Amino acid sequence: MSLTLLKEIEKGSKNALLKKKIITHYIYNGSSTITELSKELNLSIPTVTKFIGEMSEDGFINEYGKLETSGGRHPILYGLNPESGYFVGVDTNHSSIDIGVINFKGDLICHKAGIPYNLENTPQALDELCGIVSRQIARLDIDHDKILNICVNISGRVNPETGYSFTIFNYSEQPLADVLTNKIGYQVCIDNDTRALTYGEFMEGCVNGEKDIIFVNAGWGLGIGIIIDGKIYTGKSGFAGEFGHIPAFDNEILCHCGKKGCLETEASGRALYRVLLERIAGGEASILSKPIAEGRRITLDDIIDAINKEDPLCIEILEEIGNKLGKHIASVINVFNPELVIIGGKLSLTEDYLTEPIKSAIRKYSLNLVNRDSVIASSKLKEKAGIIGACMLARSRMFEH
Repeated sequence: MSLTLLKEIEKGSKNALLKKKIITHYIYNGSSTITELSKELNLSIPTVTKFIGEMSEDGFINEYGKLETSGGRHPILYGLNPESGYFVGVDTNHSSIDIGVINFKGDLICHKAGIPYNLENTPQALDELCGIVSRQIARLDIDHDKILNICVNISGRVNPETGYSFTIFNYSEQPLADVLTNKIGYQVCIDNDTRALTYGEFMEGCVNGEKDIIFVNAGWGLGIGIIIDGKIYTGKSGFAGEFGHIPAFDNEILCHCGKKGCLETEASGRALYRVLLERIAGGEASILSKPIAEGRRITLDDIIDAINKEDPLCIEILEEIGNKLGKHIASVINVFNPELVIIGGKLSLTEDYLTEPIKSAIRKYSLNLVNRDSVIASSKLKEKAGIIGACMLARSRMFEH
């Protein structure tokens, strides 16, 4: 693939920016004809024909046959060339990393899940992260020169425009994106993990034309992703969606953010883990009692597995969390009146054990006129949402206009 267009885009030439719009159109709409593209972008057919020809020569665009019509000439369909470039996504979790690769067309061609990793805010953990990513890239059976961008998902306050993280790996004066670029050797951008989950679900998951969406990331922590009129809403500094840090309880529990009583302290995977250990220590029984008594370190995955095996204590604690979470999601629905609310994140792998108490609380606490048009759905992509979102963000960050 020619890198001429990418260099032109960096310089901001008018023709390059129009070609960038064409790529963005294909990212969101798939293959289309020159006539459709001309109407969508408000460009003349000769202009679009010229650009498509140049982009075909550069290797960005492929011809995908003729569109079947009822009569007359059959127009030719054009779309992105899948082999013209690759984008890597890195999804960091509390105790593991997922790494995936999509081609230029957006197909997930590689996915390595559950790579062991202990996420800590230390230089050593950052070096380990970069080492894991570099080793995984080295094993990829693709042309490494065609890797155009990498997106790394991290939790907390992240400004994707400036490349700074203010929660994890925030000890350098340099933007974290620049630090990662230098250490890994490829262009790297960063984004908040919940936003990546939201974008993955929007692009490839349960979204079916809805444009006003709230995605609830119920994982080890708690956050929401917001899509307004089909566009991710980041807020002024990139920090929109810090749902978990709403001051919700007078419980004196210190949140990892440094404040007390945050919603996350009683409605998250972190809370589920803490309460379960407290109640087992108090004498209540669970299928996890024995491994805990033996000194084994259990994970959130172990608790989710116990819930799906119908462990009464784990289910009871999760239902309490679901009720608290649903009450505050009701407030979000009252504020935003969304078309769709998606329940995702690690805890959503428990399916109805979480979603049913959430739905019950939403019905109880949100306004009927507001919530009646808001569909509550579970994530379709499940544990793949984060990695697909990271890959898609790596691509869109290069071509969004």
